Amino acid sequence: MTCQQWLATPVADIMSHPATRNTILVEFAELLSRQVYGGEQYLIRLFAPGTAARARPGSFVHLQCDPALPMRRPFSIMRASPDEGWIDILFKVCGTGTRLLAARNKGDVIDLLGPIGQPFKSARYRKRPLLIGGGVGIPPMIFLAEQVRKNNHGISPLVLMGSEIPFPFQTRPSQIILPAMPNEVIATMPLLDDWGIACRLASLQGYAGCYDGYVTDLARYWITHLDPDQRNEIEIFSCGPMPMLAAVAKLARDFNLPCQVSMEEYMACGVGGCAGCTVRVETGNGPAMKRVCVDGPVFDAASVFPVQK
Repeated sequence: MTCQQWLATPVADIMSHPATRNTILVEFAELLSRQVYGGEQYLIRLFAPGTAARARPGSFVHLQCDPALPMRRPFSIMRASPDEGWIDILFKVCGTGTRLLAARNKGDVIDLLGPIGQPFKSARYRKRPLLIGGGVGIPPMIFLAEQVRKNNHGISPLVLMGSEIPFPFQTRPSQIILPAMPNEVIATMPLLDDWGIACRLASLQGYAGCYDGYVTDLARYWITHLDPDQRNEIEIFSCGPMPMLAAVAKLARDFNLPCQVSMEEYMACGVGGCAGCTVRVETGNGPAMKRVCVDGPVFDAASVFPVQK
């Protein structure tokens, strides 16, 4: 099927195509609430019960931001409530589509495709999951942290977040004591802290209580200050801009730790037809081009960032 044929295919046929793995729904989601944060960041809650029931950490949705803008935009899912039927989307205004989405009002109906993509593989966690999110890569880490908390008794992740604009929440000093962290690094996300999940923040902007540097440097500091047995209990999950993910992959490689990364790429169709979001991935049969939308967005870090020979 050519790209032109795919784009001309009815949505119902696309949803049943093998590339979508029969998991993607078309929903007309109601905008339930909207919150505004510094740096033109918005948190919206959508009533989309079908998507909420199927969403997994790492999944995303493809939204029509406004009826006047046919081309959809991809957004990570930050939280999902299968019982109440809602999903949360956190985004930053960075162009026409996101600006139009930010202007939508409570009660508006938004055309949605979702959930899309391969989630983080999480059948069994090591004792110390380390979740690293940067910028717009923060939402999947919150979703994953919530899942670990709910489904894995006795295992609690450490969530590290980095941002060079104000964090999309009011930071506060953490109530959770976290060994192997610099004493002055105490700022946290209240939601995670209230859940009993350790979280620390990093920035180069001098925000109070945050680590002064990149979030990957904070992660390296923490890992370095653990003893070898504790270090071997870590597995890494990450989402963020490409340079950050490359640094996360190197961190995992330096300490011989398993690592999954969720990629961020520009997308057109979002359901595997146009192949506009492909990335080079190393496989057992050599290099291959994989589509971030349906083959990812989650990949093994070593396959996307292999050791350069």
